[in-house]
Amino acid sequence: MTDRIEIVHVPERHRYELRDGGKRMGMTLYRVQDDGHVFAFDHTEVDEGYSGLGLAGRLVTFALDDVRAHGLRIRPYCPYVRAFLRRHPDYQDLVAEGFVTPQV
Repeated sequence: MTDRIEIVHVPERHRYELRDGGKRMGMTLYRVQDDGHVFAFDHTEVDEGYSGLGLAGRLVTFALDDVRAHGLRIRPYCPYVRAFLRRHPDYQDLVAEGFVTPQV
């Protein structure tokens, strides 16, 4: 089921999307900050029918790899992105200097 899922960046809507046959079924949203040099991730979601398949992790991996490829930084306000960073310390270098993780 998950092999037909695609992940795309939709910059005009400030988000990365999970799509199944063209239907959006998940996304991670960001705000552009610091003259476009920082993506502040605010929210990540996957439709209920797709939960438990590891798709949120694939989505965030794709987004962070894209951020890295473009030489940008992040501010992880989204609880899922913060948890992802704890599990994947190899992405910690993307966190904008001086960012203090908000308490949930």
